[in-house]
Amino acid sequence: MSFRVLILGGYGNFGGYVARALKDDPSISLVIAGRSLDKAKAFASRLEAVNPAEAASLDIARGVGPSLADLRPGLVIHTVGPFQRQSYAVAEATIAARAHYCDLADARAFVCGIGSLDDAARAGGVAVISGASSVPCLTAAYLDDAARDFARIESVDYGITAAQQTNRGSATASAVLSYVGRPFTALRDGRMQRVFGWQGLHPEFYPGLGRRWFGHCDVPDLDLFPARYPGLRWMRFGAGHESAVLHFGTWLLSWGVRIGLLPPLDRWSDALLRLSFQFDRWGSGRSGFHMRIAGRGHDGQPVTRIERIIARSGHGPNIPCVPAILIARRLAHGGSIAPGARPCLDLIRLEEYLAALSSLDIEIIRS
Repeated sequence: MSFRVLILGGYGNFGGYVARALKDDPSISLVIAGRSLDKAKAFASRLEAVNPAEAASLDIARGVGPSLADLRPGLVIHTVGPFQRQSYAVAEATIAARAHYCDLADARAFVCGIGSLDDAARAGGVAVISGASSVPCLTAAYLDDAARDFARIESVDYGITAAQQTNRGSATASAVLSYVGRPFTALRDGRMQRVFGWQGLHPEFYPGLGRRWFGHCDVPDLDLFPARYPGLRWMRFGAGHESAVLHFGTWLLSWGVRIGLLPPLDRWSDALLRLSFQFDRWGSGRSGFHMRIAGRGHDGQPVTRIERIIARSGHGPNIPCVPAILIARRLAHGGSIAPGARPCLDLIRLEEYLAALSSLDIEIIRS
């Protein structure tokens, strides 16, 4: 009997990537779920999965409990953002249905607070994994791998630059815009200090991409990593648009929010997203990730490692989907994940993550 994987938001951008990656696995039966049953049915029929995919109507705004239980999933993959203002209702309903759960959340409070469900998940014998995405899963995997060559990791400076010509939805836009110009804390000189979203303007040069601009972003890593890597004294995570005009425009708006002239920008996420599409003609399908890790080697000398990922052909959005895909395959093929609720750390090794990208137009650069 195949393992049932329900993808909530299964016909959306990230849900669609996950579904297409799993559709040819004979050990998996997919359930494509979302608010629109018609869209779910249409996507499921186009998918041509080896085990014909089912379709279901589930709306997280109205509660998914009884309907979710009736669908008998073995795993629920929650891709419906933004997670910044969501409760744990979907995860709680999944526990009640005695199914495993993972999400693609990158919301700091949401991912870091998932441990509040630990007792319930253990009692139900299921795993509840939050942040099965680039942050904190991939970023922690890079640091864990580097830790073998470091006696102490002292600083990490990293970020993601998006491709202009790529699928992007209102949920992703709303998530980012929710903290543009707003304060949050990041580790500086060994203590948490206040920074502001999309400020801290700084460039990064990528081979083949040229110069890309970055600003501060609020991610779960900022809370998780200082405790995970005790020698860490400084960290910065940034994100940016491929278009410098869009990036600096967002930077200017961040000042309006910071000084109180503008409200939080996520209330205008749909309009700002539509505006961003007008710049696609001057962009490309190339995105990037970089991580600069510094500290002390086992001989006490300074050590620096620079990691880069270059994604072409619009393949960048596949990268944050990898953890959920690997979790589904592990469970479907008889593997196990210990019961309990926790962020997506220690589940996927760096080599396993990067190997999952090998079929895509993605280049890994290490120095």
